[in-house]
Amino acid sequence: MEKTEDTQLAHIKGAVEALLFVNEKPVTLEQIKSALETVGAAEIKKVIAQLTREYDEQKRGMIIKEIAGGYQMLTNSTYASYLRAFYKTKHKEKLSKPALESIAIVAYKQPVTRADVEIIRGVNSDGVMTSLETKELIKIVGKKDVPGKPYLYGTTKLFLEYFGLKSLDDLPNLAEFPDLLPPEEKETDEESSELESVQVAESVKVSEKSQEIEQTQEQAEVQAQTATVEADEQEHEKPENES
Repeated sequence: MEKTEDTQLAHIKGAVEALLFVNEKPVTLEQIKSALETVGAAEIKKVIAQLTREYDEQKRGMIIKEIAGGYQMLTNSTYASYLRAFYKTKHKEKLSKPALESIAIVAYKQPVTRADVEIIRGVNSDGVMTSLETKELIKIVGKKDVPGKPYLYGTTKLFLEYFGLKSLDDLPNLAEFPDLLPPEEKETDEESSELESVQVAESVKVSEKSQEIEQTQEQAEVQAQTATVEADEQEHEKPENES
């Protein structure tokens, strides 16, 4: 009897593993349940947890990660250098530095307007925001109740998938980066000079934050069998042109 149960469990694990392997996007629990039909959600979650643990303990070339409300099989970033060598590519579909800065601002302060992003970055961001919207990493989520009613932007589910995040809660705590607060929320004696200082400080902090996000981007790009560059390789590079 015990042997039969072990055989059934092994069969379920194999089926779940196969489903995760053939899908390029996160697979939800409901999708897996629908495919397996007779297996309950609780048992599926147990199997996924076992597979995740086995992959981790055995230092496998693949890992299983919960992303954007589903589960996805990714290549282990430990072996990313071998994939880069195999595909002979180092840069592909990588977000530019301005794009990373802008999407970091949207992610932490959403919903925001383009003007909000420009105040923090200190430069015009129309082209960058348009590019991010075209890539479906951000979207219009409403209009701000002020004269002119500018559009408000927020991140998308594709944003979570792109950076390998389970949810926005996986982002580092914004409290660690007080310079991302709007200038009007800071105490000031000399508003004009302080605004300039705040913009410079915020630009630096956003740049640092973008490098952290870029590290997460590496794992997502490797899953698509494209190479990425670790954040520390970007430290001395000049900003790329806006996408």
